[in-house]
Amino acid sequence: MGRQAAEPEHRFGASPPLTIGVEEELLLVDEGRRLIPDAERVIEALDAAAREAVSTEIFAAQIELKTGICGDAAAAVIELADLRAAVRATGVGLLGAGIHPDDDGGEARLVSKPRYDVVKEDLASLLSTPPSGLHVHVGMPDPETAVRVANAMRLRLPMLAALAANSPFRDGADSGLASARAVEVRAYPRFEMPREFLDYEEFLAVADQLVEAAGVDDYTYIWWDVRPHPKLGTVEVRGMDVQPTAAANAGFAALIRALAAREVDRPSSSDLQREALEESYYQAIRHGLEARLMVAGGEAAPAPEVVARALAEARPYAEDLDGPGALAEIERILVEGNGADRQRAAFERGGIPAVLEYLAEATAAD
Repeated sequence: MGRQAAEPEHRFGASPPLTIGVEEELLLVDEGRRLIPDAERVIEALDAAAREAVSTEIFAAQIELKTGICGDAAAAVIELADLRAAVRATGVGLLGAGIHPDDDGGEARLVSKPRYDVVKEDLASLLSTPPSGLHVHVGMPDPETAVRVANAMRLRLPMLAALAANSPFRDGADSGLASARAVEVRAYPRFEMPREFLDYEEFLAVADQLVEAAGVDDYTYIWWDVRPHPKLGTVEVRGMDVQPTAAANAGFAALIRALAAREVDRPSSSDLQREALEESYYQAIRHGLEARLMVAGGEAAPAPEVVARALAEARPYAEDLDGPGALAEIERILVEGNGADRQRAAFERGGIPAVLEYLAEATAAD
């Protein structure tokens, strides 16, 4: 079929290397913290500038806020906070959670657009509740560097999932998982950890075949947990629950950017196999920071230990790119617990109503 679908004219190198972009998917709720399918109305009510950075997702009770190309994490925080304020000014509330803790289980209203219609036809009844993720883009200087960084970020996915886990409740009950969102989207096609690619040419060949097999238009319908993104000139890391605060989401961007910078500076190698990484990813979404995660050498270590090692590697790069304290949000999670831990603590205080109140207040904290 040729390479038209999988090989757009790439934009690697079009912007300065290691710039970042952050996309946060948030849930729209009413005063009672129930999901409301108002995404299209909300966007119509925004001014032209905000409308450029806010988009619908396939679920009408969900919205995506997108920064521009940011030189540092602090700029991303400001952009996201301003967008959140603009959305709230239309009369809706926001929840920053991987899934709604107490969705009523009714039929979800979906947005009708040509792209979404393709997805609806493909996923059918798998589309049951809005899963809200955090996506971080890091600018890459060229295609081969992008593939090398994407390969390396695969090794970090279990750790990032453990840190970001923020959806323990589903349908008003504890799912037993730290991230019920991750299990929800794992049922979708092409939501998985990709293989390690030899080079950009192999990435294009694999994407080309997958596009053909799925019967879709291009590689943007391939929702891997991390992927080179030629149209934007970035590596995109996707395998995380969204966080309640813009600051926390930008904190993950700072960590991912620093780890990418380390890889550009000092290319790494690992003997970890995809199957072991997939299992490690499951342990992270099941147990969060209580998981044991695979590390180089083929051994498992407690998640907090894996995080501490990653922070030590990332800190010099983070401080150089984003200044002192760039990783403070990640360090706080390591000490205080992730979103799943905080949701469960709220549940102990007052059940699901307390969880919803905690999430609403935390999401409004910006």
